[in-house]
Amino acid sequence: MPRVKICGITSVEDARAAIEAGADALGLVFYAPSPRSVNITQALEISRVVGPFVTLVGLFVNADVDEVEKTLSQVPLHVLQFHGDESRDYCEQFQRPYMKAIRMRPDLDIQQAMSEHPNASGLLLDAYRKGVPGGTGETFDWQRVPTRSKQALVLAGGLTADNLEQALAATHVWGVDVSGGVEQSPGRKDHEALKRFVNIAKQQA
Repeated sequence: MPRVKICGITSVEDARAAIEAGADALGLVFYAPSPRSVNITQALEISRVVGPFVTLVGLFVNADVDEVEKTLSQVPLHVLQFHGDESRDYCEQFQRPYMKAIRMRPDLDIQQAMSEHPNASGLLLDAYRKGVPGGTGETFDWQRVPTRSKQALVLAGGLTADNLEQALAATHVWGVDVSGGVEQSPGRKDHEALKRFVNIAKQQA
């Protein structure tokens, strides 16, 4: 059964809705240019309603080391997610499980990219748009997803309740990550869309 992460959570209300829908993880975006970014105060409020059995993920994009460490000292994140050009050494220095995003450029050697992060807890495969680190709302060719991997692969990029079943059938990934596909507007979740998305994912056992 694929795990489900709802990313771009910006409010306690949306966090509760995602948890009640059955999400396995919530993503908090610590990247100021994003319309889904949160500050420390917002992140703390959200973290207090997550409970012990839902993973809280912090997303960063080429952040200064001090910024990540400051966030970790104040927000109880379980996993870090890096969406920029971060190296293996950078990602591993925080002594925290991490997931590395791989943007699926047309010319990308996916096996080579995956091999650069052998200790990552998971690898998130996302659509590529030049200059945009994520949240594009676009899909990519799912046939490019490796069928065998020792690492947990998480599919992202343009997923919605309407294409999720097809995406899972094509990729058989460990998990899926959705943000814009379950929103009313950037940063505000559609609670009915959340329920539908998670229900479809959990039926694919």
